Formats: sequence, structure tokens, C-alpha cells
Amino acid sequence: QGQLAESGGGSVQAGGSLRLACVASGNPSRGSCMAWFRQTPGNEREAVAVIDSDGSTNYADSVKGRFTISKDNAKNTLYLEMDALKPEDSAMYYCADDPWGCTLISGSPSLVYRDYKYWGQGTQVTVSS
Repeated sequence: QGQLAESGGGSVQAGGSLRLACVASGNPSRGSCMAWFRQTPGNEREAVAVIDSDGSTNYADSVKGRFTISKDNAKNTLYLEMDALKPEDSAMYYCADDPWGCTLISGSPSLVYRDYKYWGQGTQVTVSS
């Protein structure tokens, strides 16, 4: 249970789009909280988008209106559609899975929670100006 594999990263120019995918293998839980994080060298990993098992979502302010998180339970796949990309979006992107569901803050899935049980290996996104 709990292997995650990201794909879809690459190099694009500012204003472009990318779609990341994260396939969960090993009988993933339908009650999972899943999230996309990103990290640049020397910085902490930060959550950019979270989706709970009921489909509720939350986004970091820096990506709100540009990124969309979604999942296809039939395919055990989590997605991150990234539009209007900026050079500051360049980072290693990781997907994460917590089988016990999202921690809620004020009724929304938390962006602060980091103790996800499963993590992928990451996919690099580079946005040039």
C-alpha cells in the first residue's frame, strides 16, 4: 500500500501550462487526503493544493486561480493542472497521501499539515521568463 509516482514535469516558458499526475498503487484508501507540495533548494517543502476524500479543496494563495487539483478515483490518479505559470513556480513537485483524511482548519483541508504517510519521488518543474 501507498506507492506514489509523479509525472508530467518539464520546462516551459512563463505563461505556459503543465499537468502533473500522481498514480497511487498498492490499494490506496478511498478516504485519503491527497496533496501537492513543492520545494526549492534551501527551502521548506510547502503545500500548494490539497483535496479531501469528499472533493473539497484548498490552495495556497500564490497559486489560487492558476492551479487546479483533482483526482480520478477509478484511475487512482491525482492531478495538478498548472496554468499561467510563473518563474517562481519552478520547483520539485511532490504528491502526498494520508489514508486517514485531511486535517480541517475552519472547515477546509489544511495546507499546514505535513505528516502525510506516503510521498512520491517528485517531478521537476522549470519555468523560464
